[in-house]
Amino acid sequence: MTIEDLIIYGKRYLHKKDVYYLLSELLGKNPIELLNDLHQVVEINEVERYKEMVNRLKNNEPIQYILGRVNFYGNWYQVDKNVLIPRFETEELVENTLKYVKKYFKDNDNLRILDLCAGSGNIGITLKKQLPQAKVVLADISENALEVARRNAINLNADVDLVNSDIFSNIKGTFDIIISNPPYIAKEEVVDDKVLQYEPHVALFAPNQGLYFYQEIIKQVANFVNQKYLLGFEIGATQKDEVVSIIHQHLSHVEIFTHQDLQSRDRMIFVISNNE
Repeated sequence: MTIEDLIIYGKRYLHKKDVYYLLSELLGKNPIELLNDLHQVVEINEVERYKEMVNRLKNNEPIQYILGRVNFYGNWYQVDKNVLIPRFETEELVENTLKYVKKYFKDNDNLRILDLCAGSGNIGITLKKQLPQAKVVLADISENALEVARRNAINLNADVDLVNSDIFSNIKGTFDIIISNPPYIAKEEVVDDKVLQYEPHVALFAPNQGLYFYQEIIKQVANFVNQKYLLGFEIGATQKDEVVSIIHQHLSHVEIFTHQDLQSRDRMIFVISNNE
């Protein structure tokens, strides 16, 4: 089959933008190159792989899992069914974290950073890439997720530590910065079928109306932070007031900052200690 044949085949089942995206990834050509090489014959193994990819996408599987990777903050991260697909909102969490680090930590060479519920490691590894002198620990309850994070750390040449831990259960020492994008969807909340069918439920859903992990992290966090510290959380769009209330219940001498994402939804909370 030629590239033109594969385009025609894909358009029977998919939107044309997905067809060009899959073929571009498979053949290492941009869409313009595809159009210039319409009569190029594609090897049979690539034809079969393309048809398999089309079928998976037709069945609503996320394209990131089909390709096995996603771009996050300018770097490619491996992803599979054991980890959530990193979203753009989490890039905003990282971006705002870096702004607070620059503002509140003048000497950031010796920072200790903990990424709780790390999944693919995209948050912690990105922070390590941006703050190369920092000591970064990635923690997750899922050993399979940590294996994905380990591969990403190797591929991106990021010297990080990985810990299999149920929140703080296996965490040692104290940290200047603790960042987390924990499971925060309530059990009864309606979720997109594609997410529900393919992404790991352990990384999506949390008890107590989705607030369990915020409660447990914030309740215990004083034992794992230095005198001057920064906490950063990604939250569900309706959870701001509840999470702020939990912070007030358990932490004193802090400033709390909430941030909206680019869609004007409340999606991030940062806590800065002011007890120096």
